[in-house]
Amino acid sequence: MDIAGLLPSDRRVDGVVQMILEATQNFAQPLTKERLCGWHTALFPDRSSNIRVGAWRDDAKGSIQVVSGAIGRERVHYEAPAANRLESELAAFLDWANRTGEIDPVLRAAKAHLWFVTIHPFDDGNGRIARAIADWALARSENSSRRYYSMSTQIRRERKKYYNALELAQKGTLDITNWMQWFLGCLTRAIAGTEASLATVFLKDRFWKTHVHLAFNERQRLMLNKLLDRTLEGKLTSTKWAKLAKCSQDTAHRDIVELMKHDILARDTAGGRSTSYSLAMGDGYLNF
Repeated sequence: MDIAGLLPSDRRVDGVVQMILEATQNFAQPLTKERLCGWHTALFPDRSSNIRVGAWRDDAKGSIQVVSGAIGRERVHYEAPAANRLESELAAFLDWANRTGEIDPVLRAAKAHLWFVTIHPFDDGNGRIARAIADWALARSENSSRRYYSMSTQIRRERKKYYNALELAQKGTLDITNWMQWFLGCLTRAIAGTEASLATVFLKDRFWKTHVHLAFNERQRLMLNKLLDRTLEGKLTSTKWAKLAKCSQDTAHRDIVELMKHDILARDTAGGRSTSYSLAMGDGYLNF
């Protein structure tokens, strides 16, 4: 969103957002070559790049390989099918992906992701589009465009495990049980993570509504948000307050004392070299 004081987002980030929104909000629409190529174009708005944008790869520069390691000691993790097989492979994939009823729709999402990224039809961006396909299939499984979790985001959080599971599925036999189990576990963690995020949002909403009559200064708002978001490392002390809020120790102490008078902060009972504080847990509060 355009908000004063914030840096504009990168065009490639905008492209990912555009693709995911299009995939999930229009979940009822079938996957087509044109739609996939449109997503690819959104991912690469700069047409001056050295890849074929919005079109299948042609292998003009050689076969597509996923490689790691130093030169001379490369390890090939995966080699994609030749470009001359893409039309037939993708036709089979799209025909299958748009069907309903054959298998559980969540399992279909897992298989669709694996199948597409294995075909690897584009020069670049296949993983991001495969994640969008998974989110599209999951939206279809729920028959809803309202998304409270993101499989794409969770896969990015678990990149290392994702690539390991992917390589195992692509190099092994046609048994993809391990991949399906990993995908379902990742989905479970995506939902659980969203529940935790929503709990924090509701918690903050209730906190600020409870204290809407109080006039907090910018330093107090900054530190209270850190406590509510649980992003503060370690205990809250006046020294840490002064450092993070960029103020003097005396000012930090006054800010803290004022919040204690309103029963918002409480002095921790645990001993230590420095006095520390936590959000209060009174009846009129959220229970942290």
